[in-house]
Amino acid sequence: MSKKKTAETDANTTEAPNFESALGELETLVEELEDGELDLATSLAKFERGVTLARACQSALEDAEQKVKVLSDIDDSDDDG
Repeated sequence: MSKKKTAETDANTTEAPNFESALGELETLVEELEDGELDLATSLAKFERGVTLARACQSALEDAEQKVKVLSDIDDSDDDG
C-alpha cells in the first residue's frame, strides 16, 4: 500500500522535502496566511513552517547554482584544450 504525503503530513516531519514539493507547500501556506482566517497560534506555526521551507528552497537553489557553476567550469576547461 502506498502512502500519500500531504502538506499537513509534511509539516509534521523533519525530513527535507524536495524543491518542488517544498515550493508547493510554501505557496499553500502563503495563501492560508493571506486569507487571515487562522488563529494566532496556527498562523505562527504555519509561518514557522514557511520559514523552514523557504530556507530549504534557498539551499536547494544554491546547490543547483553551484552544480551549474562547476559544470560550466568543466565545460570551459574542455574548450581551452
